[in-house]
Amino acid sequence: MTTYGMDVQLQIYAKLTNDSVEGVLPVSFEEWEQLARKKLADGPWGYVAGGAGSEDTMRANREAFYAWRIRPRMLRDVSDRDLTVSLYGRTLPAPVLLGPIGVQSIIHAEAELASARAAAEMGVPFVLSTVSSVALEQVAEVMGNAARWFQLYPGKNRDVIASLICRAEKSGYEAIVVTLDTTMLAWRDRDLRNAYLPFLQGEGIANFIGDPAFRSLLQKAPEEDMQSAILQFLHVYVNPAFTWRDLAFIRKQTKLPILLKGITHPDDAKQGLEYGVDGIVVSNHGGRQVDGAVAALDALPEVLDAVQGRVPVLMDSGIRRAADVLKAMALGASSVLIGRPYAYALAAGGQKGVSLYLRNLLAELDLEIALSGLKAISEADLSVLTRV
Repeated sequence: MTTYGMDVQLQIYAKLTNDSVEGVLPVSFEEWEQLARKKLADGPWGYVAGGAGSEDTMRANREAFYAWRIRPRMLRDVSDRDLTVSLYGRTLPAPVLLGPIGVQSIIHAEAELASARAAAEMGVPFVLSTVSSVALEQVAEVMGNAARWFQLYPGKNRDVIASLICRAEKSGYEAIVVTLDTTMLAWRDRDLRNAYLPFLQGEGIANFIGDPAFRSLLQKAPEEDMQSAILQFLHVYVNPAFTWRDLAFIRKQTKLPILLKGITHPDDAKQGLEYGVDGIVVSNHGGRQVDGAVAALDALPEVLDAVQGRVPVLMDSGIRRAADVLKAMALGASSVLIGRPYAYALAAGGQKGVSLYLRNLLAELDLEIALSGLKAISEADLSVLTRV
């Protein structure tokens, strides 16, 4: 790992010089985004790239990162560097996970299988969405022993919830990430303008149509009547009545670590600890749920203060480059989850695209910490940052 970033740089330079096929794929986040836009039709593009309402929360997520600046230190021996972190018994090569993005079949034909293989190849944990286009068992199969977590949307039917958790445990998922901020879908201008909701076409419901508890709710099997299965899914998928009492039910279903995703208020973090959760993910769903909400990075310090180190605190929403990862870690995050960047890489290049995006991100992060005067990402703290 010592010269990881420099090695990757030299590989890219050499391949570009040799005019290889790989050289035509993007390097920067912005290029991945532009290529993804060219690849995707308006409906899928709006679904992936868009946010709630005026998309003010999406802007706030990025502006929060701009408000912090890295203050590099000089003349330190950074010839040996370490990006590793430990989470729930795993040593990870870097403080990065692929966050849950549903309905990946609208992005690329190989859907979650491509993303999962890329994550396994790079040693980065993959968080599979409840609303994946591929069943959780199939994703587990292609990942082998690689780290994977299951993200749970707590819908209306407890039997279906329990069944999904049980299946995830049996398939080797190592944590359950309960997403709290999507008890109903937000008002999303782009999706409404395009009249686009992929679930209506049966996309993203693979974990349901193959689930015994869900199938027991149907009069006919999905293979005979998919439209009725889709309507039943829409009925059980969201749950505006979800409360802390329901979280207690989920806690009883598994001994796996449970993380709460969607926390931005310190009081919610404290209450989660009272219910025995094992981690917090500070997140506003990438700006897709509440327009005008607090930026995730701005909420992070308050949540960390509330948790007081009792459980890991991760964050997502707005992470784009290595500098963002370093800033989040310096503020106290245990790790970060990547969202749209890897979705764009998936759209642009499938499994290869996601692998290359991750390779470049980790290489950039290696160089970023070294040039900031750090030997390890674990050394990052507030002394690395200054507020603008």
